[in-house]
Amino acid sequence: MLQLARRFFGRFRLNLILGPLCKLIEVVFDVLTPLVVARMIDEGVGQHSLSTVLFYGAVLALFALVGIAFALVCQKMASRASQGIGTDIRRALYQHINTLSYAEIDRFGTPSLVTRITNDVNQVQLAVALAIRQLIRWPLLAAGSMLAALMIDWRLGLIFLVSTPLIAGVFWWVMARCIPYFAELQAKLDRLALLTREGLSGVRVIRAFAREEHERKRFRRAADDQAAVAIAVGKLSSLLNPVTFLVLNLAICAILWQGGHLVDGGELTQGEVMAFVNYMTQTLLSIVYVANLVVVFTKAAASATRINEVLDCAPSIVDPQDAPRAPAPGRVAPDTPALRMVGASFTYPGALRPAVAGVDAVLMPGQTLGIIGGTGSGKSTLVSLIPRLYDVTEGTVELFGRDVRAWPLAELRRVIGIVPQQASLVSGTIRSNLRWRDPQAGDDALWRALEMAQAADFVRANPQGLDAPVEAAGKNFSGGQRQRLTIARALVGDPAVLILDDSASALDFKTDAALRHALRARARVGGAGDAAGARDGDAPLTTVIVSQRISSVREADLICVMRRGAVVGLGSHDELMRSCGVYQEIFYSQFKRETEAPHGSDARAASAPAPSEAVDAAPRSPFLVEEVTDRA
Repeated sequence: MLQLARRFFGRFRLNLILGPLCKLIEVVFDVLTPLVVARMIDEGVGQHSLSTVLFYGAVLALFALVGIAFALVCQKMASRASQGIGTDIRRALYQHINTLSYAEIDRFGTPSLVTRITNDVNQVQLAVALAIRQLIRWPLLAAGSMLAALMIDWRLGLIFLVSTPLIAGVFWWVMARCIPYFAELQAKLDRLALLTREGLSGVRVIRAFAREEHERKRFRRAADDQAAVAIAVGKLSSLLNPVTFLVLNLAICAILWQGGHLVDGGELTQGEVMAFVNYMTQTLLSIVYVANLVVVFTKAAASATRINEVLDCAPSIVDPQDAPRAPAPGRVAPDTPALRMVGASFTYPGALRPAVAGVDAVLMPGQTLGIIGGTGSGKSTLVSLIPRLYDVTEGTVELFGRDVRAWPLAELRRVIGIVPQQASLVSGTIRSNLRWRDPQAGDDALWRALEMAQAADFVRANPQGLDAPVEAAGKNFSGGQRQRLTIARALVGDPAVLILDDSASALDFKTDAALRHALRARARVGGAGDAAGARDGDAPLTTVIVSQRISSVREADLICVMRRGAVVGLGSHDELMRSCGVYQEIFYSQFKRETEAPHGSDARAASAPAPSEAVDAAPRSPFLVEEVTDRA
């Protein structure tokens, strides 16, 4: 908690000082109130003086008004500080999470990060508010009441000295057993958040498979586990109030018993005994409130630890120090490869074997690299190394003659357009989604990207056009429309390298072929603006296509065949059909064997993809589905 205080409390220093000062003034009036009540009883009620009673009543009313005024100021200071600090922590967390690489996000997990940025920050926020409003009030009120009571009569004060350690002992016993539960409680909330996210985001799949009852049972078990921990904490905490009030009432009985004898002996007045009872009540109630505050602060401390874990997590992928500005892709030497991999390898933390091992490939500007292989063969991991979503653990990945680790991240991501496997859109409009790469892009650039992505037709068909609304995750569009919009988004801003990570899987053959034709036309641009949809001065578009379809990669200049993280074939379609058994198996699992002609270019024409050539003549390849890379 102190680490968060040093980092975020400074801007609210004035609120953190004025709030407790106002509360201190309020406490002074609370401590004086029993003395005024004692005077009212002794001088007013005891002597039947109405004017004296009214006078002291007016004094009490004045005390109350002044106390309320300072309490309101304290409340405002507490609200400003707690809400401001909570907002700053949330903003810092969100910004820091966005700097983390995939490796760090994988380590924490999305549900846990959501819980930390919401529930944990709320706990810290509550602790700050209560610290200003109550942490000063109750300890000072207890100390002030005890001191005032001892000044009235030291013999009755001995009752304080006996009862207070008893309350403190009960408090220590309960807290020592509650604290270990709080961290476990937050972990249970993480699990609950995970199941909630899975259930709500996958509700269509759950219903399609009639798994509602199964998911309800999973959620119920997680909720029961969280409730069990919360109940265990509640049972322990519930002992505080009954035991404390038992000690309090016994102490009041002792004060009245002993005070009665002192009043009979003329050593104390009735008003002083009443003041003593009031001070006793204030003192022990203050201890009860302090005990409840400690519960809140203990939870906040556990939450602060979780927040600091994220803030202290240094991103493994950062900008290189003093990195010179990278040359524009269109200005590099003609013989400089657009993409070069030399022994590129990557192993997930804790994995038993590499997800990608020793990949060597060279791709010139304007060329296309196709990557194909079974599920879990490392295709997506391999293309994630190009924009530095992950860093290679061995070897190098170079872009336009420069190691990607030497590129400033902003420039690297500006040069590369990425279309992930899962089409992801955010709520807003089509225009706002397309402008992610280039916020200043004009409508002409947006329509040009939509034309290339084969998305212009359905956008024009919408009466609102580019201003058509997009619901969260693009749920108001079909899967194919979402994929085409994400492809268009990657094309806005004219990237030099386009990565399509199995991002045309929802497209029909005709649309997929039209998309690849448009990309090839863009790749042929050499600065003359001779291709449809291209602008003068554009650099040739280098494309990396990850796909399960032979038809999507067969016309690529270079095809990389992967199996269990290793490259088992590298070359053109014709070369791989002659030399790579894995590629042949994949091909014949998707097309009839008789469609492959025996020679060169004839083979390409004879085996042109068509929906009618679906798999029915050849057995499924054992290479199409492979073991998913073990990260455990």
